[in-house]
Amino acid sequence: MKIFLIVTLLVMAVVLVTAGCKTSRGGYATAPYKSVRSTGSFEVRDYPALTVVETPLSGPGGDAGFGRLFRFITGRNEGGQKIAMTTPVFMSGDDASRTISFVLPSNLESGRIPKPADASLSVREIPPGRFAVLRFSGGRSAQHEAAALGQLKTWMAAEGLSVTSQPVFGYFDPPWTPSFMRRNEVMLRFEAGEATSTRRHRSSTALTDVSSPGAPSRD
Repeated sequence: MKIFLIVTLLVMAVVLVTAGCKTSRGGYATAPYKSVRSTGSFEVRDYPALTVVETPLSGPGGDAGFGRLFRFITGRNEGGQKIAMTTPVFMSGDDASRTISFVLPSNLESGRIPKPADASLSVREIPPGRFAVLRFSGGRSAQHEAAALGQLKTWMAAEGLSVTSQPVFGYFDPPWTPSFMRRNEVMLRFEAGEATSTRRHRSSTALTDVSSPGAPSRD
């Protein structure tokens, strides 16, 4: 009887945690993109231009970048304007120069974006482009990031895709989300024509060699 009760409580806890995590993530708009193709956890996406507010991850006195960004969207800006939170939170750069950024909502016109009150914040535009993306789970750590980046680079090399940017990591979940349930992503930009030419080559090969595989076809 005790074992049954313990198992029941554990199942209920898992269900509640799962529902809570999905609700937290589902409550925010996500940076828009178009999925071009996917293979398992790997995906090719086209992103439009994205406007972000960015700051160094750390700062004087150890002030965390996330806090500065959060204060910006909750009114610490010229005009005291409140801005909706979005996902993911982007991070890029090496340990010495890492930055963190929030994507501003797509319905926020450039003329309506308030100037940050904090001089360590800046608003900039990420140019549109095509990205290879790998989704992975786990807590945020240098080890997890390095492993995911290595997997993505290996996949891109096998696909004949040339990296043209530094990696960008995207984090979707609040810190209380269990690590195994987190949605994290690493993104690398490449030339858009490469994905098309690679897919066409594979399709052509499949027509003449039945042993060749066809072209390969976010939590």
